[in-house]
Amino acid sequence: MVNTSIQCGIPGCGTLVPSELKSDGCCVSHFLLAADKACNEMRREAASGESSATRLGELQTYVAAAAMKLALLGTGGAKLSDDLKKRVLTTFLTLMILHENLVDRPANLYVPRRVARPEAAALTAAANF
Repeated sequence: MVNTSIQCGIPGCGTLVPSELKSDGCCVSHFLLAADKACNEMRREAASGESSATRLGELQTYVAAAAMKLALLGTGGAKLSDDLKKRVLTTFLTLMILHENLVDRPANLYVPRRVARPEAAALTAAANF
């Protein structure tokens, strides 16, 4: 039987990489750290309002891919400690919130002011009589 286990590519780590993260080449802890860091950077980028629609789409694609990996990791064959399970769920929540912010971003850029219409003012005045 051939051993297909690989170790985390982060210098000094040496933890085995679960099959769900082999394409990333890092262990669960380092994947979670990288995802959290990426979310923070993307949140700042999106909040600046200077991201194009294409860039926002790229950010959404990253969020979806990372969330899929976390879902596979959480339901796959990897034996995770309770602490790692908690961190997976926390990172998943962070990705969900970021996704909501990215999806709602175009709608948040334009917030119409409330303009009083003359007919609405007349109805309000008549109701107060």
